[in-house]
Amino acid sequence: MDIHDHNRRAWDRAAAAGERWSAPVSPEVIAAARRGDWAIRLTPDRDVPREWFGDLAGARVLGLASGGGQQCPVLAAAGARVVSFDASEGQLARDREVAEREGLELELVRGDMADLGVFEDGGFDLVWHPVSNVFAPDVLPVWRECQRVLRPGGRLLAGFMSPAYYLFDFERAMATGECVAIHPAPYSDLHSLDAAAREKLVAAGELLEYGHSLEDQIGGQLRAGFRLEAFFDDHWSGGPEALDALMPTSHATLARKPEAAT
Repeated sequence: MDIHDHNRRAWDRAAAAGERWSAPVSPEVIAAARRGDWAIRLTPDRDVPREWFGDLAGARVLGLASGGGQQCPVLAAAGARVVSFDASEGQLARDREVAEREGLELELVRGDMADLGVFEDGGFDLVWHPVSNVFAPDVLPVWRECQRVLRPGGRLLAGFMSPAYYLFDFERAMATGECVAIHPAPYSDLHSLDAAAREKLVAAGELLEYGHSLEDQIGGQLRAGFRLEAFFDDHWSGGPEALDALMPTSHATLARKPEAAT
């Protein structure tokens, strides 16, 4: 099964439906960003500290799997030169919609987050990668590609789901408020569900997810050559309340590619 193509089509449908992550920001948000008043998120509920970004004026930024008309347009309005790279043409269309409406310069490229071969080595100052690698079977190539396309000293801002989130029976938590762990880690919709549940998801065209280990999420960044500089936990007010009350369900990291040796 081609997971990339399946999830691409699922995101196209989500974009057409105007789901939370596919709802373009308002003109007021862009106007505020142009004045220097802006905030965006790697994870569901918590704004990323502004100091994580460094100086965005003229910075070349790669929005990696972050289409939807929300974050990349804000970064462009804040003064960055932004490339929005996403698997979904529908998500890129939301970015295009805001860029055309607001007169923003925004380059749009469709592709797989694990293969950034269309970009040269060291061409970006910052990679912005909000929660999205849950839709990739293997996260390690994503970190390696981020490291390759960043200049020495460049920043990787990434968000990802906690692997513990996927231990629990999601439907039961939503319906009854009970948090019952039923899945071993690391989780995968393709391998952790029984055949009937898996076939139901695939037939419905639902997004297929992977609960990558912290060894792959954080250790993978370190093995790719990054230095971790900052970290925070976040909750998800739109998810199961019982799980959100139990623990943080997502995390964010600031990592940097080391400066070139002199």
